[in-house]
Amino acid sequence: MKKIIAAINMTLDGFCDHTAGIPDDEIHQHYTDLLSNADTILYGRITYQLMEYWRTVLETPSDKKSMNDFAIAIDKIPKIVFSHTLKNVQWKSAKLANRGIEEEVLELKQSRNGGSKDILVGSRSLIIQLMKLNLIDEFQLCIHPVIAGTGLPLFENIKDRTVLKLIKTKTFNVGAITLYYEPKTK
Repeated sequence: MKKIIAAINMTLDGFCDHTAGIPDDEIHQHYTDLLSNADTILYGRITYQLMEYWRTVLETPSDKKSMNDFAIAIDKIPKIVFSHTLKNVQWKSAKLANRGIEEEVLELKQSRNGGSKDILVGSRSLIIQLMKLNLIDEFQLCIHPVIAGTGLPLFENIKDRTVLKLIKTKTFNVGAITLYYEPKTK
């Protein structure tokens, strides 16, 4: 069965912000590899609209190969967008979810499409919802050496205590570190 992997960028003070990190070639390559080895990525409306930026990089390539490679990877991966306000999506590889998150994720986990590649969750709101449903198999938290001082905390409104097991780490030259955790109950 496929794993549900919550992969998100965070600041050192615990805020989720895809724009506050320090994206360099190494981090772009890390996320390019992550996307290339996944079957699908799940987004909420806000993150989906933020990630649409990468379509412009496809149209007008950057002078950085790592950014262009990431743009290609993010363009290719199928995206499912959960939104109460969007009526359609423009990205060819994206579709709006037509069911609730629990039903959609349970079907994706059991699907044979894409082989045994995992499903990524890249939105804070979806990570919180899936945590409450006990459906996340792995957390990949990329902590950037930035103190934002304000923002949206990842683990907001979580009522139940969750114990995680550190399974590995990955350190980047810019000082960011990805912490890989599994819930101990899985």
